[in-house]
Amino acid sequence: MITINIEKKLKAYSGQQWLKINREFIDGSIIKIYGPSGAGKTTFLKIIAGLATPEKGFIKVDNTIWLDTTTETSLSPQKRCIGFVFQDYALFPNMTVREHLEYATKDTQWINRLLTIGKLETLSTHKPGHLSGGQQQRLAILRALAIKPKLLLMDEPFSALDHDMKMVLIDDLKVLFAELRLTVLIVTHHPQELAGLGNDELEIATN
Repeated sequence: MITINIEKKLKAYSGQQWLKINREFIDGSIIKIYGPSGAGKTTFLKIIAGLATPEKGFIKVDNTIWLDTTTETSLSPQKRCIGFVFQDYALFPNMTVREHLEYATKDTQWINRLLTIGKLETLSTHKPGHLSGGQQQRLAILRALAIKPKLLLMDEPFSALDHDMKMVLIDDLKVLFAELRLTVLIVTHHPQELAGLGNDELEIATN
């Protein structure tokens, strides 16, 4: 179980706004997060990952407190062991596709399986600069999964994929998520396109 109760100030053209989330997420659930631009969807993921700090907040995962601003407790991002798919991919320009995965795990069988799921097995020696936007996005997803996290955060993870590739990848990921018993939070502008990943949703509105 993941328990989150946070409040974070947001910069906005219309003045001061607040991101306020008070929610519990059941282990193994897949939650689609949507809302208007500037509402704080990406910031919400960064707070969970430990990459941003709210003015006030509490995050507890199972029996471990990740964040408690009242006691100034904040577990480091490394100790949270989260898989994060960034909107801009955040790939290493000098690493090949395979090296990105080897950086996270030494399990060759797992690496090969991920490459097959991402349809990148024939591109394993290529660096990001020689990949298309869709291929880079798939690599970012695979890298996040390489550590076999228990919590996966995905920020617009399918935006660069065409419809057919997106549907095939979602089907494969759904199997993988169930196998790993992953809890997944996905920021998307089009939650209806991800219907195959379940019905749990979280709308983030401006406050």
